[in-house]
Amino acid sequence: MEKIGFIGVGIMGKPMAKNLINAGYDIIAYDIIEKALNEIVEYGADRGTSPKNVAENSDVIFTMLPNSPHVKEVVLGKNGVIEGVRKGQILIDMSSIAPLVSQEIAKELEKKGVEILDAPVSGGEEKAKSGTLAFMVGGKKEVFEKYKGILDVMGGSVTLVGDIGAGQTTKLANQVIVALNIAAVAEAMVLGKKAGVDPEKIFNAIRGGLAGSKCLEDKAPRMLKGNFAPGFKMKLHLKDLTNVFETSRSLHIAMPLTAQVMEMMQVLIADGNEEIDHGGLALFYEKMNRISLKKSNNK
Repeated sequence: MEKIGFIGVGIMGKPMAKNLINAGYDIIAYDIIEKALNEIVEYGADRGTSPKNVAENSDVIFTMLPNSPHVKEVVLGKNGVIEGVRKGQILIDMSSIAPLVSQEIAKELEKKGVEILDAPVSGGEEKAKSGTLAFMVGGKKEVFEKYKGILDVMGGSVTLVGDIGAGQTTKLANQVIVALNIAAVAEAMVLGKKAGVDPEKIFNAIRGGLAGSKCLEDKAPRMLKGNFAPGFKMKLHLKDLTNVFETSRSLHIAMPLTAQVMEMMQVLIADGNEEIDHGGLALFYEKMNRISLKKSNNK
């Protein structure tokens, strides 16, 4: 088995790395958060001291980081991955970042003879723990096929969608659909409750029809309980939508619905809700309409 380097063992990276360890892979991990790193080391990973150190002591390097600047710093910065790599290695970036940044990093690593796949995921912490994430992968077909088996350990579906950057573009499309879907669920539930109909009964009535979706199944029950413990944080979804608009502006694409939902997220974050689950979009509708979706026995 290949020795795996894993950089970024937070909410998503930690369970993903644990699944690799459970599958028998030897891992060296690194994170700037000492508590997170200690936990994965206690679970069985070797302790890395820097991204460079991880690259020097692994065959396959995974990154799972918050945003484009973090990935650029970890890969291309001082004591970064690029300073420790050797010809024949591969970097698989599972972060959700701007497609142009993935392409920029790929060009720099190519000079070192290092391959790259951009492989962002969808599914949140729950699916990270169960090893059933959806991977959207960009890169060379032969590289994808060589390393797909490792991704299969962490994912329920692993799909090659195109060249470098295509994985990130697909993830942006995914995040647009998810954001609009969550907002639609919240808007509909508030409509129902304001009209005097029990939102839980609405949920049960429509979940088997065309309105049914994974967003409805996951987020509606959370909204009705007022449970917004983060599976995917509001601030991270806002970051993804920021990347959406960076990309859409370069392509001159109008995205009015996404723009509206992004503004809702901005309002919620301004109110101090950056750490809650993105299903907390319901709070925007509750505040605007002076109503709570929570049942009285959940208060």
